[in-house]
Amino acid sequence: MGLRDLLVYEFVPNKTLEFHLHENGQPVILWERRLKIAIGSAKGIAYLHEDCSPTIIHLDIKASNILLDPRLEAKVSDFGLAKIFLDASPYVTHISTRVMGTFGYLAPEYALTGKLTDKSDVYSYGVMLLELITGHRAIIELESSVNHSLVDWVTRALEDNDFEALVDLRLNGAYNNSKMATMVSCAAACIRQSAWLRPRMIQVVRALEDDISLTTLSNSSLNTSLEMFIQNARQCINNGGFSGHSESTSEYGLNLNPSGSSTESQKN
Repeated sequence: MGLRDLLVYEFVPNKTLEFHLHENGQPVILWERRLKIAIGSAKGIAYLHEDCSPTIIHLDIKASNILLDPRLEAKVSDFGLAKIFLDASPYVTHISTRVMGTFGYLAPEYALTGKLTDKSDVYSYGVMLLELITGHRAIIELESSVNHSLVDWVTRALEDNDFEALVDLRLNGAYNNSKMATMVSCAAACIRQSAWLRPRMIQVVRALEDDISLTTLSNSSLNTSLEMFIQNARQCINNGGFSGHSESTSEYGLNLNPSGSSTESQKN
């Protein structure tokens, strides 16, 4: 038979985030564990974007593609749709590809144009983060048979100051308000309509771990009061990004040489 190359994967027996979060009869995931899963999955995506050479864009970040080990450590899985950003030129801003992925998680610019960047993954991660916060799926099925995206539902909840509707009621208020405010602010930053306003995944990791400030999302520091919580989360949908180091980015989101601009793309 000769020599063969084999891919050997870690056995992860504890199913997926989607299973634990959404399947009927499963125990409620406690707040501390949700934060741990959010940070772990963010680190996995940041590794693909920042540490892999060439850069890997996952293209299908969603709750069912986050595996959980017995300690609920998150593992990013299913690279069947992943794209490799082969061209390291600072003048190449995106990959042009056929639109693939999962409805409810697709970044709007990618769904409309097929132009894919690392910021497309950031958007999908933001939707998944909203699932951890709200306990709802990316597409919410209503009794009226009219389905709504979780992003639209959360946006309306913030506009209506409806805090109780935003956070998963199964938590029964057992969470840290300040940490929840940070998580909501991160999620809202990730789902911004404009790709270049979304943070890099490494910034999300640092924000969730309290290593960088979120002051540019608000004119004041985050507060534990519900009123300030809603204000901060609502503001970060429309305003600028995280404070701290951030390179210049193109409209589509990839890091660019500050002196360069281009409309070239990599076909894939």
